Amino acid sequence: MTAPESSTISKRKSRQKDICLEPPEPIETAKNRFNDISLLHHPLPEVDWDKLDTTTTFLGAKIALPIFISCMTGGSDNGFRINRDLARHAQQYGIPVGLGSIRVLFRHEEVFDQFYVKPLAPDVPVWANLGAVQLRELDHNVINEMVKRLEVQAMVIHCNAGQEMFQPGGDLNFVGLYDAIGRLCESSPIPVIVKETGFGMRVADVTRLRQCGAAAVDIAGSGGTNWIQVEAQCHEHRIALRGRDFDLWGNPTPAILAALPRDHLPVLASGGVRTGVDIAKSLALGAELAGMALPFLRAQHERGMDGLAIFTESLIHSFKSAMLLCGCQTIEQLQAAKLILSDSFLSLVRQHAAHGEWRSLL
Repeated sequence: MTAPESSTISKRKSRQKDICLEPPEPIETAKNRFNDISLLHHPLPEVDWDKLDTTTTFLGAKIALPIFISCMTGGSDNGFRINRDLARHAQQYGIPVGLGSIRVLFRHEEVFDQFYVKPLAPDVPVWANLGAVQLRELDHNVINEMVKRLEVQAMVIHCNAGQEMFQPGGDLNFVGLYDAIGRLCESSPIPVIVKETGFGMRVADVTRLRQCGAAAVDIAGSGGTNWIQVEAQCHEHRIALRGRDFDLWGNPTPAILAALPRDHLPVLASGGVRTGVDIAKSLALGAELAGMALPFLRAQHERGMDGLAIFTESLIHSFKSAMLLCGCQTIEQLQAAKLILSDSFLSLVRQHAAHGEWRSLL
């Protein structure tokens, strides 16, 4: 990567981060559909707060809370500093953390140390992150060697077609990516997780990715950060106007979770998850873990490590309160909790699952 090219990427990443932190116009999709779901309240829950068990396992790793810090930043000096803070924070709370895209490492290896955060999070899963299009372009042996050097526990492959449509010079060819993902799954020394970036998977995508060998998928649905809006606001007014056409674009995370058949591969919930109650609902809908990106980024921006701690403590209290109030002592009990769904949400779920088995939640 040439110095001008590296500088251009760094400036673009910095601009994206600035838009996320102080957007001129809203960048979060208007509806996340979590308000269409209610956990049944127990007035006499028979649960002791001090004995609530929030531990779980994912891909063989024991995790203190069913929460992960989703992949978000990379490619700029400040992004690297954020990644290091997030890694330290993940270690403190016993939760997985995702890195920003490691694409830059394959052409600009001198920044390796800025991505090598495993020493800061030795006891929790650290996940690398790379775009699906790059799997078609890069030698998979080279990718596998890089993840070994980074000492990460999983490789997250992100699908960001929506974002690329509004990014100058963005990728416009998405042919052959299932095949590329399948080849990586076959050769990878670590589990491969495939995620969307804010517009959601389909039921059919989860089924096909399972056939490709993916260890898990992250729905990353609509309702959270809308990367079309972020990219559109990075550029001239006419593009920003077109970005508004996609304010409600995408598949909501809870609807896809509810629509998946019972025998699906492990699923993560991100995209529109904003509260501890949203996390509890995600698990009751079948997710293994629930994750966020933008809320952690904003907490770090406002007060650094202290801001992250304040935000996470509030999140944990909300999540544990939801567990107790619906009578669940363990994560396993929460994943079997009963839900009340609005009629409009049920209709949406049925339409998403029209070509597969509908998972009864009543």
